[in-house]
Amino acid sequence: MKKLLSLLLLLSLMVSCKSTADKTSNAQTTSEYGSQEDEMKYYFTATGNEPFWSLKMGNENIVFSSLIPGKEKLIFPTVEAVKAMDANVKMYKVSNETSAATITIQQVDCQNSMSGVISPYKVSIEIKNNAELETKKIDGCGKYNTDYRLHDIWVLEELNGFKVFVTDFQRELPRIEINSAENKFMGYGGCNAISGTIFYEKDLLRFSKVISTLMACGPGNKEADFSKALQSTTTYNIENNRLTLSNSSAKLLVFRKVD
Repeated sequence: MKKLLSLLLLLSLMVSCKSTADKTSNAQTTSEYGSQEDEMKYYFTATGNEPFWSLKMGNENIVFSSLIPGKEKLIFPTVEAVKAMDANVKMYKVSNETSAATITIQQVDCQNSMSGVISPYKVSIEIKNNAELETKKIDGCGKYNTDYRLHDIWVLEELNGFKVFVTDFQRELPRIEINSAENKFMGYGGCNAISGTIFYEKDLLRFSKVISTLMACGPGNKEADFSKALQSTTTYNIENNRLTLSNSSAKLLVFRKVD
């Protein structure tokens, strides 16, 4: 009997530990903008308060959820943005069988009225059901979810259309390690250690605030060409474990995934 009771107690502890671990895991992958899965599926997420609402924008649909009566959950087809000429402002006019909305996203620091968290975008929404005469106007804050596939270590293979070799640099090929959760990168430029930040929007990627150590580079070292190409990047593509960085003029850099 004592053995049976001991076994039952052990099983109870195991179940309790697993339950606690699951809750901890869920807490680590959820933010005010939703779960990690949401951030992988939707390129932009936003929230607001009084009344609470949330917005998730993806390539397939736009999902609006709220505590507003009659607007608890509305799903709109994805549309192209109307862009302002003189500022980073995008407007989306969406509609479905029952409702219509105008979503405006402006790049300006925005503070959540309850949590105090600062986000890089202000979001304004005018929304109404088809049967309503007046629109409901709400404001909140949002952010673009950096492509999780960038989160890796990448070693340079091509520079400005040509294959690179170790002899083009000091000791080894340039590499970058991207942290997509923090929008930062670090690595080796071919002579010096480098680091900086990344600016990400849907289909847009820039490497900025690049700093490096000040080691003197040998003659013929192509670190300067690599750094210039990296900071000229505006678009990217990931395919077959290769990260290709380009701008409107040319393909600039091709990296191979190593981790």
